[in-house]
Amino acid sequence: MAGRGSAGKLLAGGLALAALGWAVREVPSELGGRARGERLERMRRSPRFRDGAFHNPVPSTYTPSPSSFPEMLREMAVGSDGRRPSAPVPLVASPAVPPSENGLSAVWYGHATTLVEIEGRRVLFDPVWSDRVSPSRLVGPRRLHPMPAPMESLPPVDAIVISHDHYDHLDRATVRALTASHTAPFLVPLGIGAHLERWGVPAPRIVELDWEEEASVAGLRFVSTAARHFSGRTLTRNDTLWGSWAVIGENRRVFYAGDSGYFDGYAKIGAAHGPFDLTLMPIGAYSPAWPDIHMTPEEAVAAHLDLGGRLFLPVHWATFNLAFHAWAEPVDRLWRESKARGVGIAVPRPGDRIDVDDVPLVESWWEMFGPR
Repeated sequence: MAGRGSAGKLLAGGLALAALGWAVREVPSELGGRARGERLERMRRSPRFRDGAFHNPVPSTYTPSPSSFPEMLREMAVGSDGRRPSAPVPLVASPAVPPSENGLSAVWYGHATTLVEIEGRRVLFDPVWSDRVSPSRLVGPRRLHPMPAPMESLPPVDAIVISHDHYDHLDRATVRALTASHTAPFLVPLGIGAHLERWGVPAPRIVELDWEEEASVAGLRFVSTAARHFSGRTLTRNDTLWGSWAVIGENRRVFYAGDSGYFDGYAKIGAAHGPFDLTLMPIGAYSPAWPDIHMTPEEAVAAHLDLGGRLFLPVHWATFNLAFHAWAEPVDRLWRESKARGVGIAVPRPGDRIDVDDVPLVESWWEMFGPR
């Protein structure tokens, strides 16, 4: 009997190790690729690159400082309640509002993933269809709501735009699926092409830009613009560039901030490339522990005004727990600040479409579903 028990334990242990090996087998590929050759030389020529890494235009810290630890501990102790919605987040699988044929509309799928329909073209920003934003399927932030629609329902897109290489903005499985099912180019900051090539994206479909460089795709101008953030899919940071994007059509202009702390660069971007009919601005995952690399909702409104924005569409909230604040706090704060400063906002349910020329009054749908 003892022998059978030992054999059973060995078998169970072997199965557990096999299961673990199966689960982590793709981690090395998830980490992405490293720039070499001409790509690396081009990165080194960037004004942003020195001492082996990219740098922000305004000095920034990326890790909590020792002085912020008491506040972080307090948030961990008393702020865990409310970080998840109290009921399933309402999703829209088939928006009632049709895409604007010649104007400007947008579908927000959750977190940063947004499809912008501008003058008859479709631009997909930071697409993430995976359940977790992590190099592992076993750990890491998991969705608080499903994707509102499967990728198979996504119409043909003209461009896929990436802001930086963090897992909640650049997802390997999504990139591979889009590479197989669409023909659109990927527009990315410097260095990210190494990740895409490792994941099977053909080199002709990769457009890498430094800040204030631009490319023309499908009759639209894509300008890579500044941001105050950082990058890295491993413990090595800032080995690829991060950024924001201006998308400019004949009559319409869109700005996507990616991830960024507040800085004077927004006014410069607005002066050079604005004003913008629509801004996609991050409002979540902020904390006093990392004030330099994510904005509060109030700072996002200030940035929108700096940019000369007309309509503000909040992103980077509701989908993943990436900070200690309550689930609905970002949008509550945004609503108050937008009223105080006379800023027009649209807050669609995940999967819904808004038309910039026909925006309904804001319905505080989020108040019915959180927090708990």
